[in-house]
Amino acid sequence: MRVELSDEARRLVALFEDEAAVTVRDCIVDEDHDQVVYLVKRGEMADAIGPGGQTVERVEERLGREVKLVEAAETAEDFVANALAPAAVYNVTVSENDDTVAYVEVAQEDRGAAIGREGRNIDAARQLAKRHFEIDGIELT
Repeated sequence: MRVELSDEARRLVALFEDEAAVTVRDCIVDEDHDQVVYLVKRGEMADAIGPGGQTVERVEERLGREVKLVEAAETAEDFVANALAPAAVYNVTVSENDDTVAYVEVAQEDRGAAIGREGRNIDAARQLAKRHFEIDGIELT
């Protein structure tokens, strides 16, 4: 699926790729939650984070907003689990009835991490899942 980026998102992708020397597959500028979400090529997450999180910290300082990283995945199930990190996801089932919905089994103690402050994590996961796997919704079970 082809993703179209705004001019601002393209600028932010270039900034992060220069800073981290990784490949960014997508970028969501989340004005509601004052964050930028980067979808990083599978296998490049450690480089994107940097030693002790230094890369993310440098980019956050430059942008003046939070940065969330999500690692790309081959399957919709793995993708949704990655998008909800750092929550421990036990299982993801994608149901294709009238709508395509990902049902996510998360430990009770990790529900807050999956949802995030003011819903920021689950909102970002929903946007990315829609853009990359045409998933209409994500529901925690």
